[in-house]
Amino acid sequence: MNILVVEDERNLADAICHILGEEGFNAEAAYDGKSGLSYAQSGMYDAIILDVMLPGMDGFQIVHELRKDNNPIPIMMLTARTATTDKVEGLDCGADDYMTKPFEAPELLARVRALTRRQGDVVIDEVTFGDLSLDLNTHDLSCESRKVHLSQKEFEVLRMLMSGNNRVVSKQDLLTRVWGTDGETSENSAEAYVSFLRKKLAHLHSKVQITTLRMLGYRLEMLGTQI
Repeated sequence: MNILVVEDERNLADAICHILGEEGFNAEAAYDGKSGLSYAQSGMYDAIILDVMLPGMDGFQIVHELRKDNNPIPIMMLTARTATTDKVEGLDCGADDYMTKPFEAPELLARVRALTRRQGDVVIDEVTFGDLSLDLNTHDLSCESRKVHLSQKEFEVLRMLMSGNNRVVSKQDLLTRVWGTDGETSENSAEAYVSFLRKKLAHLHSKVQITTLRMLGYRLEMLGTQI
């Protein structure tokens, strides 16, 4: 299970990721509000641990943006702000839980386990877009009766595009999330893997296409339809 930790205190964020990793979770950190929102919108996480006081965009704004887009991801707010009004604001804007600092590791883990159970133990095995279905376990991409297998990088790129709620996914987001860098070599790799995916969509006879928006990034569209 993938957990996103959005916390600007790097030592604390890394410590939380370590605690979660020891418990068997795959945890990753973002250190500012804008990056946290972008990561959360990628569709690659099962829950978020979210600080309130963040540079660029605070935690309340992040929750508001996610819920405005009907993103149901479970969110626990983690903050030093203990006033009841702050807790009420966090829960009212769409957070699922609210824990204050300092905290003990067992409580954090217990709350994360509870948080990830609140979706009724429903496990999402696939994501869909148009006539496409992407199996999150086997990495198989299907269109009607046709199917192809995706490599790991192809899978990660297409999952971001399919989970983006019709939004443009910037090349920078792809580089950061899939390659973990923004170097020139990775830019070429991103373009190459988008090309590979386009060939596989054509092989499947899918009506979905990957559109390049100059200076913005990529997004999925149905042929003949602007998403």
